[in-house]
Amino acid sequence: MSLIRLALTAAATGSLLALAVTPAAAAENRPPRTTKGPCAYTETPDEPPARKVHLPPDPRRTPTRPVSALLKTNHGDIRLTLDPVKAPCTVQSFVHLVRHRFYDRTSCHRLTAYDRLKVLQCGDPSFTGEGGPGYKYKDELPTDLPPWPGDPTGARKTYGRGLLAMANAGPSTNGSQFFLVIGDSGLLPNYTVFGTVDAGGLEALDRIAAGGIQPTPGGPTPPVDGKPVLPADIRKARIH
Repeated sequence: MSLIRLALTAAATGSLLALAVTPAAAAENRPPRTTKGPCAYTETPDEPPARKVHLPPDPRRTPTRPVSALLKTNHGDIRLTLDPVKAPCTVQSFVHLVRHRFYDRTSCHRLTAYDRLKVLQCGDPSFTGEGGPGYKYKDELPTDLPPWPGDPTGARKTYGRGLLAMANAGPSTNGSQFFLVIGDSGLLPNYTVFGTVDAGGLEALDRIAAGGIQPTPGGPTPPVDGKPVLPADIRKARIH
Protein backbone atom coordinates (compact mmCIF):
# COMPACT_ATOMS: atom_id res chain seq x y z
CA MET A 1 0.00 0.00 0.00
CA SER A 2 1.08 3.56 -0.55
CA LEU A 3 2.43 5.06 2.64
CA ILE A 4 3.21 8.58 3.77
CA ARG A 5 7.01 8.59 3.95
CA LEU A 6 7.39 10.47 7.20
CA ALA A 7 4.17 11.20 9.04
CA LEU A 8 5.76 14.16 10.73
CA THR A 9 2.78 14.50 13.00
CA ALA A 10 3.93 11.11 14.25
CA ALA A 11 6.59 12.95 16.20
CA ALA A 12 3.76 14.08 18.41
CA THR A 13 1.18 11.33 17.97
CA GLY A 14 3.08 8.23 16.88
CA SER A 15 0.60 7.65 14.05
CA LEU A 16 1.23 6.83 10.40
CA LEU A 17 -1.05 7.41 7.45
CA ALA A 18 -1.78 4.93 4.68
CA LEU A 19 -3.79 4.77 1.51
CA ALA A 20 -5.70 1.84 0.10
CA VAL A 21 -4.12 -0.53 -2.40
CA THR A 22 -5.08 0.39 -5.95
CA PRO A 23 -6.54 -2.34 -8.18
CA ALA A 24 -3.51 -2.21 -10.49
CA ALA A 25 -1.13 -2.62 -7.56
CA ALA A 26 -3.20 -5.41 -6.06
CA ALA A 27 -3.05 -7.29 -9.36
CA GLU A 28 0.74 -7.35 -9.31
CA ASN A 29 1.66 -10.88 -8.31
CA ARG A 30 5.23 -11.53 -9.42
CA PRO A 31 7.82 -11.66 -6.61
CA PRO A 32 9.55 -8.31 -6.10
CA ARG A 33 13.15 -8.14 -7.28
CA THR A 34 15.85 -7.68 -4.64
CA THR A 35 19.49 -6.79 -5.28
CA LYS A 36 22.06 -9.33 -4.14
CA GLY A 37 24.48 -7.00 -2.37
CA PRO A 38 24.55 -5.99 1.31
CA CYS A 39 21.84 -3.34 0.89
CA ALA A 40 19.15 -5.65 -0.55
CA TYR A 41 17.20 -2.93 -2.33
CA THR A 42 13.75 -4.42 -2.86
CA GLU A 43 11.04 -3.48 -5.34
CA THR A 44 7.69 -2.36 -3.95
CA PRO A 45 5.15 -3.42 -6.58
CA ASP A 46 2.29 -2.03 -4.51
CA GLU A 47 4.08 1.34 -4.39
CA PRO A 48 5.13 2.05 -7.98
CA PRO A 49 7.76 4.72 -8.58
CA ALA A 50 6.60 8.33 -8.77
CA ARG A 51 9.22 8.76 -11.50
CA LYS A 52 10.68 5.82 -13.39
CA VAL A 53 13.99 4.60 -12.00
CA HIS A 54 15.58 1.15 -11.65
CA LEU A 55 17.05 -0.40 -8.52
CA PRO A 56 20.36 1.12 -7.32
CA PRO A 57 23.68 -0.65 -7.74
CA ASP A 58 24.50 -2.80 -4.74
CA PRO A 59 28.23 -3.63 -4.73
CA ARG A 60 29.68 -6.11 -2.27
CA ARG A 61 31.96 -3.36 -0.94
CA THR A 62 30.12 -0.17 -0.08
CA PRO A 63 31.87 3.21 -0.47
CA THR A 64 33.50 4.97 2.48
CA ARG A 65 34.61 8.35 1.10
CA PRO A 66 32.39 11.41 1.73
CA VAL A 67 30.26 12.51 -1.20
CA SER A 68 29.30 16.11 -2.05
CA ALA A 69 25.86 16.83 -3.44
CA LEU A 70 24.11 20.02 -4.48
CA LEU A 71 20.42 20.90 -4.44
CA LYS A 72 19.83 23.96 -6.57
CA THR A 73 16.63 25.52 -5.24
CA ASN A 74 14.63 28.68 -5.85
CA HIS A 75 15.91 29.91 -2.47
CA GLY A 76 19.59 29.30 -3.18
CA ASP A 77 22.00 26.40 -3.25
CA ILE A 78 21.84 23.74 -0.56
CA ARG A 79 25.13 21.85 -0.44
CA LEU A 80 25.17 18.46 1.23
CA THR A 81 27.97 16.27 2.53
CA LEU A 82 26.93 12.64 2.46
CA ASP A 83 28.48 10.16 4.91
CA PRO A 84 28.73 6.62 3.51
CA VAL A 85 30.59 5.40 6.59
CA LYS A 86 27.49 5.86 8.74
CA ALA A 87 24.91 5.04 6.07
CA PRO A 88 26.43 3.37 2.98
CA CYS A 89 23.19 1.96 1.56
CA THR A 90 21.38 5.25 2.03
CA VAL A 91 24.14 7.24 0.36
CA GLN A 92 24.29 4.77 -2.56
CA SER A 93 20.54 5.11 -3.07
CA PHE A 94 20.56 8.91 -2.80
CA VAL A 95 23.45 9.22 -5.27
CA HIS A 96 21.68 6.84 -7.65
CA LEU A 97 18.48 8.90 -7.54
CA VAL A 98 20.36 12.16 -8.03
CA ARG A 99 22.27 10.78 -11.02
CA HIS A 100 19.02 9.65 -12.60
CA ARG A 101 17.47 13.13 -12.14
CA PHE A 102 14.83 11.74 -9.77
CA TYR A 103 14.85 14.91 -7.66
CA ASP A 104 14.99 17.42 -10.52
CA ARG A 105 11.96 19.68 -10.82
CA THR A 106 10.44 18.55 -7.53
CA SER A 107 9.11 20.54 -4.61
CA CYS A 108 9.56 20.01 -0.88
CA HIS A 109 6.05 19.25 0.27
CA ARG A 110 6.18 19.54 4.05
CA LEU A 111 7.47 22.08 6.56
CA THR A 112 7.08 21.66 10.31
CA ALA A 113 7.38 24.09 13.20
CA TYR A 114 6.65 22.01 16.30
CA ASP A 115 8.54 22.74 19.50
CA ARG A 116 10.57 19.58 18.99
CA LEU A 117 10.33 19.07 15.25
CA LYS A 118 11.55 21.67 12.75
CA VAL A 119 12.28 20.12 9.37
CA LEU A 120 11.69 20.49 5.64
CA GLN A 121 10.71 17.23 3.93
CA CYS A 122 11.50 16.67 0.25
CA GLY A 123 12.05 13.93 -2.31
CA ASP A 124 8.64 13.13 -3.79
CA PRO A 125 8.21 13.84 -7.52
CA SER A 126 4.44 13.37 -7.16
CA PHE A 127 4.27 16.48 -4.91
CA THR A 128 1.84 14.66 -2.61
CA GLY A 129 4.05 13.28 0.15
CA GLU A 130 3.05 9.75 -0.89
CA GLY A 131 5.46 9.07 -3.76
CA GLY A 132 8.72 7.17 -3.78
CA PRO A 133 11.20 5.39 -6.07
CA GLY A 134 9.43 2.03 -6.28
CA TYR A 135 11.85 0.30 -3.92
CA LYS A 136 12.74 0.18 -0.24
CA TYR A 137 15.78 -0.72 1.81
CA LYS A 138 17.03 -1.26 5.34
CA ASP A 139 17.55 1.28 8.10
CA GLU A 140 21.01 2.47 9.11
CA LEU A 141 20.01 4.09 12.35
CA PRO A 142 22.18 6.55 14.26
CA THR A 143 23.82 5.48 17.51
CA ASP A 144 25.68 8.68 18.39
CA LEU A 145 22.93 11.30 18.71
CA PRO A 146 22.82 13.20 22.01
CA PRO A 147 19.78 12.84 24.26
CA TRP A 148 16.92 15.27 23.84
CA PRO A 149 16.93 17.71 26.80
CA GLY A 150 14.05 17.23 29.19
CA ASP A 151 13.26 13.65 28.21
CA PRO A 152 13.75 11.67 31.44
CA THR A 153 13.46 8.35 29.60
CA GLY A 154 16.40 9.10 27.33
CA ALA A 155 14.46 7.59 24.42
CA ARG A 156 14.30 10.73 22.31
CA LYS A 157 17.48 11.93 20.67
CA THR A 158 18.51 15.29 19.27
CA TYR A 159 18.49 15.49 15.50
CA GLY A 160 20.56 18.65 15.40
CA ARG A 161 20.17 21.61 13.08
CA GLY A 162 21.82 20.87 9.76
CA LEU A 163 21.43 17.09 9.75
CA LEU A 164 20.16 15.28 6.67
CA ALA A 165 18.04 12.19 7.34
CA MET A 166 15.69 9.77 5.62
CA ALA A 167 11.94 9.88 6.04
CA ASN A 168 10.17 6.55 6.35
CA ALA A 169 6.87 4.85 7.07
CA GLY A 170 8.16 2.35 9.59
CA PRO A 171 11.15 0.03 9.95
CA SER A 172 13.19 -0.53 6.76
CA THR A 173 10.85 1.39 4.44
CA ASN A 174 13.37 3.97 3.24
CA GLY A 175 12.83 5.19 -0.31
CA SER A 176 13.44 8.63 -1.80
CA GLN A 177 12.00 11.08 0.73
CA PHE A 178 14.37 12.85 3.08
CA PHE A 179 14.28 15.70 5.56
CA LEU A 180 16.59 18.61 6.31
CA VAL A 181 16.69 19.64 9.97
CA ILE A 182 16.14 23.39 10.30
CA GLY A 183 16.17 23.50 14.10
CA ASP A 184 17.14 20.98 16.78
CA SER A 185 14.44 18.29 16.87
CA GLY A 186 13.66 15.61 19.44
CA LEU A 187 12.81 12.29 17.80
CA LEU A 188 13.10 8.64 18.53
CA PRO A 189 16.26 7.48 16.68
CA ASN A 190 14.20 5.79 13.98
CA TYR A 191 15.44 7.84 11.03
CA THR A 192 18.70 7.22 9.21
CA VAL A 193 21.12 10.17 9.31
CA PHE A 194 23.24 10.22 6.16
CA GLY A 195 24.73 13.68 5.87
CA THR A 196 24.83 17.35 6.74
CA VAL A 197 23.79 20.69 5.24
CA ASP A 198 26.28 23.52 4.73
CA ALA A 199 25.92 27.06 6.13
CA GLY A 200 24.57 28.49 2.88
CA GLY A 201 22.02 25.71 2.71
CA LEU A 202 20.87 26.48 6.24
CA GLU A 203 20.35 30.11 5.24
CA ALA A 204 18.13 28.91 2.40
CA LEU A 205 16.19 26.69 4.80
CA ASP A 206 15.77 29.60 7.21
CA ARG A 207 14.25 31.69 4.40
CA ILE A 208 11.78 28.94 3.62
CA ALA A 209 10.88 28.50 7.29
CA ALA A 210 10.45 32.25 7.81
CA GLY A 211 7.73 32.26 5.15
CA GLY A 212 5.55 30.07 7.32
CA ILE A 213 3.24 27.13 6.69
CA GLN A 214 0.00 27.08 4.72
CA PRO A 215 -3.02 26.82 7.03
CA THR A 216 -5.36 23.84 6.89
CA PRO A 217 -9.07 23.80 7.84
CA GLY A 218 -9.42 23.20 11.55
CA GLY A 219 -5.68 23.36 12.09
CA PRO A 220 -3.86 25.39 14.73
CA THR A 221 -2.99 29.06 14.32
CA PRO A 222 -0.25 29.59 13.39
CA PRO A 223 0.07 26.35 11.43
CA VAL A 224 2.81 23.95 12.52
CA ASP A 225 2.73 21.25 9.83
CA GLY A 226 1.98 21.46 6.12
CA LYS A 227 3.12 22.88 2.81
CA PRO A 228 5.47 25.85 3.04
CA VAL A 229 3.93 29.19 2.08
CA LEU A 230 7.01 29.89 -0.02
CA PRO A 231 7.32 27.06 -2.54
CA ALA A 232 10.58 25.19 -1.95
CA ASP A 233 11.51 23.89 -5.38
CA ILE A 234 14.50 21.68 -6.17
CA ARG A 235 15.33 22.78 -9.69
CA LYS A 236 18.06 20.21 -10.03
CA ALA A 237 20.22 17.96 -7.88
CA ARG A 238 23.78 17.00 -8.72
CA ILE A 239 26.65 14.95 -7.32
CA HIS A 240 30.08 16.64 -7.23
